[in-house]
Amino acid sequence: MRRRVWCGVGWAVLVTALTLIVYGSRAWAGPSRSGPSAAAPAVRVAAGVAAESARARAVAGAGAGADVGVPAIGRVWPVGVRPSVLRGWEPPATPYGPGHRGVDLAAAPGSPVRAVAAGRVAFAGRVAGRGVVTVELTGTGLRTTYEPVRPSVEKGAEVGAGDVVGVVAETGAHCGASACVHWGLLRGGTYLNPLSLLPPWLLGRGPSRLLPVLTG
Repeated sequence: MRRRVWCGVGWAVLVTALTLIVYGSRAWAGPSRSGPSAAAPAVRVAAGVAAESARARAVAGAGAGADVGVPAIGRVWPVGVRPSVLRGWEPPATPYGPGHRGVDLAAAPGSPVRAVAAGRVAFAGRVAGRGVVTVELTGTGLRTTYEPVRPSVEKGAEVGAGDVVGVVAETGAHCGASACVHWGLLRGGTYLNPLSLLPPWLLGRGPSRLLPVLTG
């Protein structure tokens, strides 16, 4: 008899506790909302912040990944004023290993492509179906490459910092669906980080300054 009584009491306590938990959780959650989730704007803001952070990290990587011995002689970006870096410098562990031997800069087809520093055009033509311009930088032993472009210069031409060497090609984009310019830097057969050529004020890490553009 006592056992039945205690069993009945136990079940009653259990049912009461479950009821309190269910209704208590609804009360704390508040009334439900219809339509788009209230969290959607926050998700969109977070996505925008993440994208901006990715671009900032790619540019900031020029400081941590700057190559020793590369002079910061750049006076302009190859395209635009301060283009988005779609993919940064990813040096391969071995000469033939996977990596990214340059940086990809967002640019619309037909946009002018400029020499970042003074030099001489060492190559202007097509490689593997894509237009390429190579400029040997004066007195450095370095050369920069730009692709895919439609060259407007010829081999042997002298160019100054900011001079147009071609325009972004409409086809053969290096970045797939996104239009871009792949900018490379080499010393001999060794690939280097091209962002090392840009001084801090061009990378957005210091105050802007007006410097003379060297054409000789």
